[in-house]
Amino acid sequence: MYDKLTKKDIEKMEQEIEHRKLVVRKQALDDVKEARAHGDLSENFEYKAAKKFKNENESRIRYLEKMVKTAQIIEDKSGDNEAGLNDTVLLYIEDDECEEEYKIVTTVRSDVLNNMISIESPMGKALLKHKAGDRVYIAIDDKHGYYVQIKEIHKSDDESEAISRF
Repeated sequence: MYDKLTKKDIEKMEQEIEHRKLVVRKQALDDVKEARAHGDLSENFEYKAAKKFKNENESRIRYLEKMVKTAQIIEDKSGDNEAGLNDTVLLYIEDDECEEEYKIVTTVRSDVLNNMISIESPMGKALLKHKAGDRVYIAIDDKHGYYVQIKEIHKSDDESEAISRF
C-alpha cells in the first residue's frame, strides 16, 4: 500500500533523513565508541543504551526512505467552498447532538486524539468535496453509520504539524 503524501510531506521527510544521517548518526556512533571504551560490555548499561539509540536511528532512516520511495504524491483538488486536504471542518453530529471540529490531513499526519483525521478514514473520505450546509452520511461498515452536517469549513494550506512517528 502506498501512503498518500503531499510534496511538503516528502520534503520534511527528506530533511529528517539528511539530519539523521549527517548529525544523529555521527553522534550515535561517537556514543557507542565512548561507551565501549568503559570496559566490560556485558554489564555496561551505557553501551547497551547507545547501541539501542543507534539502532533506533537507523530504523527511522530506513522507515522514512521507504515512505519517500513508495509515496503517492497528492494535491488538494477541492474547490474554494469545499472540504479538502488541510482544511478544518466544524461538524454537527446528529446522533450526539453536539459539534466537533476536525482537520483533514494525509495518512502520516493523522492524529485522532488531536482531531486530525486522515483522508483515508471513513470520515475523511465522506467529507471531501462537500460544502458547508451539506448533510453527509459517514459509513462505518456496510450496516452502520451516522449523519453529520457540515457547519463551517476553514480553508488552510498549513502543513506545519509534525509527521507521526512509526
